[in-house]
Amino acid sequence: MAKKEQRVVITLECTEARALGKTPSRYTTTKNRQNTPERLELKKYNPFLKKYTVHKEIK
Repeated sequence: MAKKEQRVVITLECTEARALGKTPSRYTTTKNRQNTPERLELKKYNPFLKKYTVHKEIK
């Protein structure tokens, strides 16, 4: 019987850029679905805003 994949590819999108009406930056990464079932939130660099902002996982 095949197991469900543990590591999945996710997309992180900037939260501050949408509020300002600017282009949101996006990053892709992987996460272990079993260890972190909730949505991931990381601080990443947004080149359009030229600063570090919170990036949240999107579907």
